[in-house]
Amino acid sequence: MLDDIDRQLLQVIQANAQLTAQELSQHLNLSPSQAARRRQRLEQSGIVTGARAVVSPDDLGLHVQAFVQVQMATHEPSEVQNFSRAVQLQPQIVSAWTLTGEADYLLRVYCPDLGALHRLIHEVLLPIPAVARVQSQIVMDQMKSDAALPT
Repeated sequence: MLDDIDRQLLQVIQANAQLTAQELSQHLNLSPSQAARRRQRLEQSGIVTGARAVVSPDDLGLHVQAFVQVQMATHEPSEVQNFSRAVQLQPQIVSAWTLTGEADYLLRVYCPDLGALHRLIHEVLLPIPAVARVQSQIVMDQMKSDAALPT
């Protein structure tokens, strides 16, 4: 079970995962060793699964963000596995979800330009035999960044 201090710790490390035990202790009003033990317990229990740096896509030359909906022609396991493997191999696809509704999958994609997005859709996704339809939405602006999970 998570107590209020654990929930506060989760909020703090979601904002900055690089805080030292000393810095965490100041946020939580605990000793550094207590703060470190709590963080370690949350990591070992699997509640905290990792830490990442937030990188600017524009500074990497990735100027086009898009969401790509994929509708499958078949859900035969080996065909779905081939599609999944293709998705995993594409570095431009940064996340993928299985959905309910008309689209079967939603892919979040970063590309340097529209030509690269076109190639991903027409040379990688659409040639996969199990893919029936692809629809993309290009992100014009991100009004809210990926936020911390509510605790």
